[in-house]
Amino acid sequence: MENIEIKKKDTFYAIGLSYKKADATVRGLFSLDATQKEKLLQEAKAAGITNLLVTSTCNRTELYGFAQHPFKLIQHLCNNTKGTVEDFQKVAYVYKSKEAIAHIFKVGTGLDSQILGDFEIISQLKTGFALSKKMEMTNAFSERLVNDVIRASKKVKNETEISSGATSVSFASVQYILKNVEDVSNKNILLFGTGKIGRNTCENLVKHIDNKHIHLINRTKSKAEKIAGKFHLVVKDYANLQSEIAQSDVVIVATGAQQPTIDKEVLSVTDTDKKLLILDLSIPKNVAEDVKGLPNVTLVHLDDLSKITDETLAKRKEFIPKAEAIIDEVKGEFLVWLGTRKFAPTIKALKTKLQEIKTEEINYQRRKISNFDEDQAEVLSNRIIQKITKHFANHLKDENTVMTESISMISKVFQLEEV
Repeated sequence: MENIEIKKKDTFYAIGLSYKKADATVRGLFSLDATQKEKLLQEAKAAGITNLLVTSTCNRTELYGFAQHPFKLIQHLCNNTKGTVEDFQKVAYVYKSKEAIAHIFKVGTGLDSQILGDFEIISQLKTGFALSKKMEMTNAFSERLVNDVIRASKKVKNETEISSGATSVSFASVQYILKNVEDVSNKNILLFGTGKIGRNTCENLVKHIDNKHIHLINRTKSKAEKIAGKFHLVVKDYANLQSEIAQSDVVIVATGAQQPTIDKEVLSVTDTDKKLLILDLSIPKNVAEDVKGLPNVTLVHLDDLSKITDETLAKRKEFIPKAEAIIDEVKGEFLVWLGTRKFAPTIKALKTKLQEIKTEEINYQRRKISNFDEDQAEVLSNRIIQKITKHFANHLKDENTVMTESISMISKVFQLEEV
């Protein structure tokens, strides 16, 4: 397979790790917050990498970009997270060129999501691309690629039912509560963290559980108040987190902290005779493992919730072939565009060379033939040049053509300047 080059010796790679081989603890080591993403891009740019996209969600951390070797990207990831190269190698994947392109299409259309058909990742790709563009780490290739992935995602979502039904981590958490907490309508529920997963969980709580005792806490109180106003819920102060947990029967943690926010000490004032269910929907984990040693405390992480399967997921699987067909169509259009973009300078140089030969020959014939019809010769020559360049273009478009070798041969035969 050919390398897709942005400059000599640079190849497009997708490197990363996901829920498939890396558990929540390992994914937490490689998790990147907004500040870390920006720092990583700055570091990569200073090192000569000119095109890079970074994503980090609860399910995966990935880098898409051009480099002479994938280790360059891996280094930047490890330099800006708590993960090591050794950790990465145990669970990671590296895709190159067309495989890397195929991977980002699969990710962006929900086929590689922990819960099939979950399209949350596409917003992460958009956000990642916006940051890269702001930092001047994009070009025509990455812009066209991301736009085509977004287009494929929309088509899959609109033309299939692969995202039908309410199945997501936030919905699964509410389903778990319904199945495992008795008399749930009268229990005290605390939602700690009101980011995207927190907001979705809050909406599902209100929608599926008839409970008037749902409280919200967030480090930035105004954010919690904004959501609380929408659902008519009560907001508590972050300073009262420990006492609020002590009064709760169910605690849902959906914060974005890099360190655990709840541990054994925070729960020390909790009534040990009362059952407490804690759902940790965060990456890295925001509930310390030591809470498992407490009596009557049940800790469930999002990886456990993601294993919940039902008829909805079974139905979604039926639409995988149709989704794959849509992906192949849009991806195929991207690859055609990419191929054209690669050989266009060669065809342009070839046409210029043939025009030079034409001009030289017409000048010669004008001097040699007294009644030489220059206009007719011009028309005829241009048609021949058009046909010749079209034949070469069709050859380079052929999927069986080794493009780099063909471009090299054409340049050598016609003595074209390096393109």
